[in-house]
Amino acid sequence: MNSDSESLRNHLLTWLLANDVNTDEPNLVEFKEIDGVNHPLKPATTFASGKPELGGIPQTFKLGDIPTVQDRFQAVLKRRLQTEIENQPPLFPWETQLMEYPDRLEERSLTLVPAWGWKVQQSKLNLPIPLPEEVFRELLEKCQVLLTSALPLGAKLVQVVESFFPQESQVLNDIAGLVLRSPYRSVEVLDQKLNIESDYPDLQPRQQMALSLLAAKQLLENLSLPVTPNSPVVERQWLTSEGILTLRVEYQTRGKQTQLHVQGNLPTKGILTLRGEGTLAMAQSSSSGCLSVELSCQELNPTYTLEVEFPEVDQQPLLFVINPTT
Repeated sequence: MNSDSESLRNHLLTWLLANDVNTDEPNLVEFKEIDGVNHPLKPATTFASGKPELGGIPQTFKLGDIPTVQDRFQAVLKRRLQTEIENQPPLFPWETQLMEYPDRLEERSLTLVPAWGWKVQQSKLNLPIPLPEEVFRELLEKCQVLLTSALPLGAKLVQVVESFFPQESQVLNDIAGLVLRSPYRSVEVLDQKLNIESDYPDLQPRQQMALSLLAAKQLLENLSLPVTPNSPVVERQWLTSEGILTLRVEYQTRGKQTQLHVQGNLPTKGILTLRGEGTLAMAQSSSSGCLSVELSCQELNPTYTLEVEFPEVDQQPLLFVINPTT
């Protein structure tokens, strides 16, 4: 390569690497680079009448030297673009600022929470109109708490419902008396007295009280399983989201020994737990079908509880109370 070409390349590279570029000179051409970033093109040699206009540049150079200059120009341009991207990285369309992403996403195990499967039983209650789900659920939960209490039925009803109607204990007691005197099988009589025609949220407070008390009374009766030597067998059904749960409780007397036998026909896999005073019997199944538990009765008039657990129906067990009496 001749000295003139070497001088020309050195001059161009010196200009490319310069920090201050005078873009007001007449023979500069601007190019718009990738991503909309504007950079002035480095001064090109412009010939007029065959003479270069840049001082100090030789008048002639070999055409074979042009690829070398282009390679150097592209290398410098690449370095400048890399520096600019490092200083101000581009963002994805959904980003407003720089974010770091993990190299690998860890798989999360999905835990499905069972739906509240006991609520379907409401369709089996004899009510003028259905209760809102949240009201029925709270009533059932409070009935479960008071199920083993020694309080009379009227007091239980008031305690189950009173949180819905604070400061209305006297009115609740009056309506509870009306509900107790009206068997749920003749609920239409109560319906006529209270003129229940609208949905629950649109009812008057006294009508909501009566409907809630009526539902609580039926729930407590459905969850109680009384057996005696004269009526040694009792059956109950409870409708769940998986199907019908059927329970058969038998009070068996064999001489001086008595036994409590519970058989359940389960619509899905579940657990039966029968508890007495210091005693417990448990059975578990991995599928639907029959399951039974049994305990010896050691005391007179004890109270037993029966828990029915359906992991695929609800996280909370359904509690029944068994009162064998002589």
